[in-house]
Amino acid sequence: MFKIWPNFQAFPLMIQNKENTMPDNTYQPPQIRTVQVTRYVTPLREGGSLPAIAEAEDGFLYALKFRGAGQGVKALIAELIGGEIARTLGFKVPEIVFANLDTAFGRTEPDEEIQDLLKASVGLNLALHYLSGSITFDPVVTTVDPLLASKIVWLDCLLTNVDRTCRNTNMLIWNKELWLIDHGAALYFHHSWSNWEEQARKPFVQVKDHVLLPWASELEKADAEFRSKLNAERIRSIVSVVPDDWLTGGSQTESPEERREVYSRFLITRTESSAIFVKEAQHARESLI
Repeated sequence: MFKIWPNFQAFPLMIQNKENTMPDNTYQPPQIRTVQVTRYVTPLREGGSLPAIAEAEDGFLYALKFRGAGQGVKALIAELIGGEIARTLGFKVPEIVFANLDTAFGRTEPDEEIQDLLKASVGLNLALHYLSGSITFDPVVTTVDPLLASKIVWLDCLLTNVDRTCRNTNMLIWNKELWLIDHGAALYFHHSWSNWEEQARKPFVQVKDHVLLPWASELEKADAEFRSKLNAERIRSIVSVVPDDWLTGGSQTESPEERREVYSRFLITRTESSAIFVKEAQHARESLI
């Protein structure tokens, strides 16, 4: 469980890659806790889906993402899969939990828009442990070394994450370390759910807007490390924790297990075809420098 740290001031900081020395046999499948949300604290200004800081029964604060907002449960699926893949690759990601809202939650909320959102989000939602005192990553203030920058760019190319730009970096500095947050805009193939095999092998052209691309000079080294680490077993173990409730409904007729299989095969295929998106990222970087 995370401690709550006091605020600290921004200062010039160099974030370096720390080699993961733990052997692969220490890998454990994700164990996602479920918490009961007890109090809506305040909306977060960041994000277009009205996320909020909320308190749970365990006494901790969480950045709560609602199933009734924006892209609905698909954003929660992307957040869960993206965050746990980042974690298994060695990145720092706040603890992800399932957050349950009951029907009585939010009845006293005076804001009608928020009240409607809470009513539409009864059931299982997603939340990240709130890193109190963290500051938004600013590339002017904080320098990321080339290997770490390359690894983050590789991750976002794999996930097709369009939301790690200068405008919205979705990275935090907490306790002088870099933390990755907000992967809800990733895996955008699942919004159309068609031609996923073709989508899995496409370059990620939006990498040209990635905030860390100018520093990502070691993409081949990152690719070699992550391809060996992110095997099919790990991908399937991560996808397996997506709740059935998030994989039903809509116009699709597939079962939750069939949909999990598509997510798994998409990510396995994309990992095996990583040379395609690495080449695209290298070309995009060459045009910047």
